Amino acid sequence: MTALLILVVALVATLAVGFVLRSRAGKVRASEPAPTDTVDDERLTRLAEAGVTPTGRPIVLHFSADWCGPCAAVRRVIGQVLTRLDADAPGGTAATEVELDIDENPSLAKTLGVLSLPTTFILDGALTERFRISGVPSAADLESTLIPLLEHGQPKS
Repeated sequence: MTALLILVVALVATLAVGFVLRSRAGKVRASEPAPTDTVDDERLTRLAEAGVTPTGRPIVLHFSADWCGPCAAVRRVIGQVLTRLDADAPGGTAATEVELDIDENPSLAKTLGVLSLPTTFILDGALTERFRISGVPSAADLESTLIPLLEHGQPKS
């Protein structure tokens, strides 16, 4: 009887964790500011090493891997949204897309706290992390996240 009770408790706990993780997948979450300048300096250094530089425009940075199935869906969603936003942008480019392979950039992934794939970051033009998305975002959520950054410009430093 005890073994059956343990099995039921383990099953309920597993289902609860699964539901929580599933409810968060693909949701856009606002990022918290970095606690210290040291962490920020390390993040900027790692971004520069990976070739991500300030552009003055929002940057959609997503980590992927060849072995990641959902990463292809993220590529399609980002491509659709940026194509739509680029058509309305005065200079022709609304935001910059950067895709990094997690296997080639493990130190940056660790610095940014990437725990699963796909993970997408929305950075402002000064490389400040504004939003984080774990999983595949909907096109509407991604677009509604980028539009305020495009309309209001970049924050003053």
